[in-house]
Order: sequence, then structure tokens, then C-alpha cells
Amino acid sequence: MKPLIYNLGRLELETVCAEHDQPRFRAGQIWRWLYVQRVTEWAAMRNLPASLRRALAESFLLPEPEPLATQGKPDETRKLLIGLRDGECVEAVMIPAADRRTLCLSSQVGCRFHCAFCASGQGGYQRQLEAGEIVQQVMSACMLWGDRPTHIVYMGVGEPFDNYDAVLTSVRTLNNGDGLGIGARRITISTCGVVPGIERLAEESIQVELSVSLHASSDAVRTALMPVNKTWPIDTLLAACRAYAERTGRIITFEYTLIRDVNDSEADAHALARRLANLPCRVNLIPLSDVPEFEGKPSSPAAADLFIRALAEQHINATLRASKGSGLEAACGQLRAKHR
Repeated sequence: MKPLIYNLGRLELETVCAEHDQPRFRAGQIWRWLYVQRVTEWAAMRNLPASLRRALAESFLLPEPEPLATQGKPDETRKLLIGLRDGECVEAVMIPAADRRTLCLSSQVGCRFHCAFCASGQGGYQRQLEAGEIVQQVMSACMLWGDRPTHIVYMGVGEPFDNYDAVLTSVRTLNNGDGLGIGARRITISTCGVVPGIERLAEESIQVELSVSLHASSDAVRTALMPVNKTWPIDTLLAACRAYAERTGRIITFEYTLIRDVNDSEADAHALARRLANLPCRVNLIPLSDVPEFEGKPSSPAAADLFIRALAEQHINATLRASKGSGLEAACGQLRAKHR
């Protein structure tokens, strides 16, 4: 199979142009056709020599941005099923608001971390996504919106730090000011708690946001919900988070799914507050989305309110996030599972 043109960074495009005896500025022209004009055919790159267009077409795939399927109304949360060239597919979710267009991206085909309440890993892990396949999701959303996303969250199917290099390559493509130009602080990478990824990200020269899925204040509960806790228990994870905050000066967002009678008591909130004391952070409380393989139930509104107030009393900033995708089966891999 031909490699995706979206796999290439700007410097790699310059190398391709040099291999075809073309000047360096041709790479900038290709880049703008791809990410500013967002063309879908090589023939549309009119200011390139015909010989270069032919060489690009013979060597690289410029994928069709049309999704395999979409669900949801154009002005509301909308899920996309993106077909890949080997027959696999991944999900992306478009979340519009008054002042932003947020796109949730997948980083793997399936997931091998098997969090109990997440549909991503229920169908098993298939393979990593290439950087270009992550970018391809963005280009599909651009086609449907008629504009670029303003915000990107790597919170779809897969664990981004389990595919670190491809994810960071895609981040740099999306962030490039000569193309899509999505600001680094408007890009969030979410992890289930892969400590080496947090440590690597702390050393990167890009100010993306970090989100960490915590979901419990005790190792016993977190291990039952998230097997990753066996490898990196809470103390180890939070130590890496503190080091990250000190190194970058960035605030960390902790994701916490409220599950009735599992992790949503007032005592759980106080224990969580003690864990996060003196750590620059905010807590994103999430209503549990129904997943057939998980028997847990969402917390009641009263329990969620009590949880937030208990955190506030300990000076922990917390908000309750409205679920945007569960009604569309857009949460955590459900669309791909249905398609399969």
C-alpha cells in the first residue's frame, strides 16, 4: 500500500521534492494545498509541475475525506466512522459549541488497556494508527464543517501514549502555523496513566494540555476499573504528574468517571482531594456512559453534586462534564463496535 501523504512532516516533504529535483519551496506549496486549501486530488495542486504531481500520485495516497458513516445533526455532536486503507476503521467525534469546534480523535485501532467501563478495548486491539491516519480524521471533519477544528482532544479509541511517536507527529502537523495552525494549548492529549508517556511529554517543546484518567482515589478500586494501575499505581502516577507540572508549569486535568456506589461517595471525594493536594490541577467529573459489557450505573445527580461540593471544600476545582456522545453511541468506541 502507498504511504499516506499526511504521514510526512514539512521537512520530509522537502526531502521528497529534492529527490525529484524540485526546489525546497515546492514543499511549502504542497503543504498549503494539503492543509490550507485542503484539496483531495493531486490534479488540484495547479501551481506544481505536472511531473511532480504525477510523481506524488505514484508514491503517496491522498485519502478520500468522506467518512464511511456519520450520525448526528450537522449543528450538534456528530460522530464519524473513518475508513482506513486496510479495511479497518476508527472513530472521530465532532463537538460544536458557540465559540469552538472540538474534534475528538482516535489514536489506535482498538485498545489494549481494557478499562472496565470503556468500549474501546472490548473489541480487542488491532494495530497502531499512523500519524497520517490521525490527521486523516481531522481532514474528514474539515470537509464536513467547511472549516478547521478550533480544539483537538486525543480522547477517542486507543491510548495515545501507547502510540507516542505517531501521536506527537500528528500534533506537530496540526499545530504547524503554515497549515491548520491549531494552537498547542488547544490540543489535549489524554492518557489512562502511562507514566513513561507523561515523562516524555514533559520534555517536549510543545505546550499541549495533558489530561489523566484517574477514576478512583484508592489503588484497589482503580485496579478493578483500570488494569493499568497494576503497572503504575496511583502514587507512581501522581509523582509523575507532579514532576510534569513542575517541569512545564502546566495545569493537569484529571478525568474522573462517577460510578454509582463504586467511587462516588463523599468519602471518595475527600480521599481524592487529599491525593491531589498542592498539585496544580482541575478535576473533570464525567457521567458514566452505558456500555453493555459493564454493569455499573451513573451516579445520581445528588451524589454528583455532593462530590463536587466536597472537592470544592478542599479547594479542588471540579466541573461536571455533560456527556456529548453517549446518545449517539459515540462514546469510547461504541460506533466502531457496532459497525464491526
